[in-house]
This record gives sequence, structure tokens and C-alpha cells, in this order.
Amino acid sequence: MAFPRLENSFTELPAVFFSRLSPTPVREPELVIFNEKLADEIGLSLSGMDEEERTELLSGNLVPDGAEPFAQAYAGHQFGNFTMLGDGRALVLGEHLTPSGRRLDLQFKGSGRTPYSRSGDGRAALGPMLREYVVSEAMHALGIPTTRSLAVVATGETVYRESELPGAILTRTASSHIRVGTFEFASLHEDKAITQALLDYLIRRHFPAIEERENKPIALLEAAIEQQADLITHWMRVGFIHGVMNTDNMALSGETIDYGPCAFMDAFAPDTVFSSIDHKGRYAYANQPLIAQWNLARLAESLLPLIEQPRDEAIPLVEEKLNGFEQVYKAKWLAMMGNKLGLAEAKKEDESLITDLLDWMHQNKADFTNTFRDLGRPELPDDELYASESFQTWQARWQARLGEEELDSSLALMHSVNPSVIPRNHKVEEGLQAAESGDLKPFRNLLEALEKPYEDGDHLTPYQSPPKPEEKVLQTFCGT
Repeated sequence: MAFPRLENSFTELPAVFFSRLSPTPVREPELVIFNEKLADEIGLSLSGMDEEERTELLSGNLVPDGAEPFAQAYAGHQFGNFTMLGDGRALVLGEHLTPSGRRLDLQFKGSGRTPYSRSGDGRAALGPMLREYVVSEAMHALGIPTTRSLAVVATGETVYRESELPGAILTRTASSHIRVGTFEFASLHEDKAITQALLDYLIRRHFPAIEERENKPIALLEAAIEQQADLITHWMRVGFIHGVMNTDNMALSGETIDYGPCAFMDAFAPDTVFSSIDHKGRYAYANQPLIAQWNLARLAESLLPLIEQPRDEAIPLVEEKLNGFEQVYKAKWLAMMGNKLGLAEAKKEDESLITDLLDWMHQNKADFTNTFRDLGRPELPDDELYASESFQTWQARWQARLGEEELDSSLALMHSVNPSVIPRNHKVEEGLQAAESGDLKPFRNLLEALEKPYEDGDHLTPYQSPPKPEEKVLQTFCGT
């Protein structure tokens, strides 16, 4: 079998961080979708394998020679409550080195029970795995750091959630699966050597620029603040709502990870929530920056014992860094929103121009994606919303501000950051329901439409319209 040899640098860490085990075999695996483009990009050629071998590999029925799969241990604050966790339905098959030398985890989701499954069955349903496939690939096309999806295999078995569902296994790639919750887990052992080993490994793998810094815990916290502020700014740019920003879902690779009850906003509303269990709106669209800061505070708590200063000096230092997140994020958000309006460098006084537009969008239930795309057109569409006095008053202010910019550059800038198409929830659900019935065409058509989200074209029209009232998706589910 031609398969690149996988490495396992993570298992050089103390044994508390993982459990070695193999995937649980499945009865009748069938390859539903395979991401040939991603495989080519990362140099993971499966061309030497026939269809049956490829399916056996991607179902976990066939473990490559030399591979030593493992499940990771971690903890996490879920909706603010601390919980012991771990990979309850996932296994890292190993680490693949790309031709450029980049290290990527190959992970199965839905591959069976692990020591961390608790009462779970370790399996996954086809719908949620296809949701992760389409949304993660859309996020990549939008230019947002993300884990990616290599394949989905139907298992031929049934999983039981609210109803009986077809089972599936997702293979995803990630720069790593180290989370804020991994550090929370390490700190529980009250052994500085365990947390130090994790810190040193994380820095080698993701932050080599700070290896020579004297105070590595503080340097890491600074880097993570910058990294997460960047990521959340991207989410806000496209109206993405993660849905479960628990500390175990904040990856310290800076990638978006774990696409459960995620969704993209249609009509602009800061309090938009999609998770079926987020009853208080903790993870609403507008709260995502605040939650990122809260999660980073949990990381900082885990790093405190490693700071070689008296505690009464270390705590104020850490608090100063955490309090700086708001300023870092706000600067990135202002620059991003300025770009969405064609401003190469947004100024402090532009903030009211931006917030007044968002307020108008909220009051008028204007579509988030289409409004910004419309603003970048030579002429606005003939829509009664844009004919209103309130909008035209705002538009006059914006046009006056644009007079300070180079028009062609402004339009190009707007087209580069305002997508013409996103994976709208009703179209995703349409594709998933068809796929669960055996028809993959709507799902594949959606994938194709999302490949170049900053380009225009008549083929995108079916995917650009907001949902009709009866098509609206008000909740999404994680599938566990």
C-alpha cells in the first residue's frame, strides 16, 4: 500500500496527554467524498491505492504500516463550566509532513469509543460530518485559518441521536489539535514539568519566533492574543458564528476548529445564535470577541505557574496582557470594517460611519453579505431599502469619505474582503438532506459554488439569496 509514513511528535509528550488505540472497524464503508485538491496541495498522494484500499484506510479499517493512532486528553470550560474531556470520538492517525515541511495532523472523527468517550458511542452521523466538510472548505476559500476536510466515509451503520441516522467518519487535517483546554488539562496535574513540556512543544510547533524569548509564557500569551484577535476578526468579517466557543474548541494553531452548531448570518443581528443549547446567547455573533478574551484568560491561568516571577508580580503582568486584547481586537476590527467599505486605512473618526451602517442594517434586517457586496458595485441594485432616506443620508457621508480614496482601489479592496457567496444555512441543509437520502448532487453543486467566493457569476445566483421565511434555519446541532 502506497501511503506516506506518518510521524508522531505529539506522543513524545508525557503520557498523560494521550492514549494509544486503533479505530473501531466499521461494517460496510463507502467513500462519500474525497478532497482531491487538498490531497494534492499537501502532497498526500493516494494514487497508488485502489478504491477499496482508499475506502478501508479512510474508514479506519486499515491502519497504515508504522502508524500509531492515539486519542488526545484535554479539559475545557463548556458554556463557562469546567469539564474533563478528551477525544471521545476522534483519533489522530499521525502527522503528515507536506512537501514544504509543514506538519499536519490527520484525524478521524467518528472512529469509535476511546478512554475519553464517557457515555458517548464514539460515532458520528453523516449530516454533521458533511456539514464540517462544506463549512471548513468554504472557510478556507474565504481566506480564514481553518482545519480542513479530506474525506467523508459512510460506515454502513446506524447512530442514534434524536432519531436513527446514517453513520460516517470524517478525515480532517489540522496544523495541530492543541487547545486552550489542553493547557487546562495539564495544569490540573499540579506538576510544572507537564505544563512546561506542553508549552515547549507548542512553541516549537507553532511559535518558533519566541523560542529565544526570556519569559516564554508571557511571550506565548502575547502571540496567542494577536493570533486569536486575527481569527475572530475574520469571523466577524463574513458573519460567521462558531456556536460553541468552549475552551476545548479554541485551537492554539490559530485555526477555526470543530464545526458543530456553526452558521453564517443572513440578516444582520448582533445577537444571532444558532446552537440549540445556547439558551442565553453566550456564543452569539457579537459576543465572540469577548469569549475569545475569556478563553485566553483560562490559558493565562494555566501558564501562571511557569512564570518565573513572584505571584504578586506575575498576576498583574498577565492581567495587563489580557486587558490589552480589547485594544488589539478593536484596531483589527476597525481596519477590517474600513476595508469592507473601501477604506485602505480606517481612521478613528470612521468608526461612527461603520457603526451607523450596522445599526441601519440591524433595524432594516438587511442581509449582511449582500449589503456589503452591493456597496461595492458601480450602481446599487434597485431595492426599496436603498431608496430610504436613512440609507441615502448615510450613503452621502460614505461617498464623501470615499472621495479621499482612489476609487478603483477602493472597489478592488471591497471585492477582496466582501464575499459574493457564503454557505447559507438553508442551502447547506438542503444539500445535507439530499445527501442523507443518497443524492450528492446538491451538496457537490454547493461545494463548487463556494470555491471562489469573491468572484461573481450567474451560476452563483441560487446561492446568494437570503432564505424565504419557510426556509430559515434557526438552530444547528453538533451531532454528538
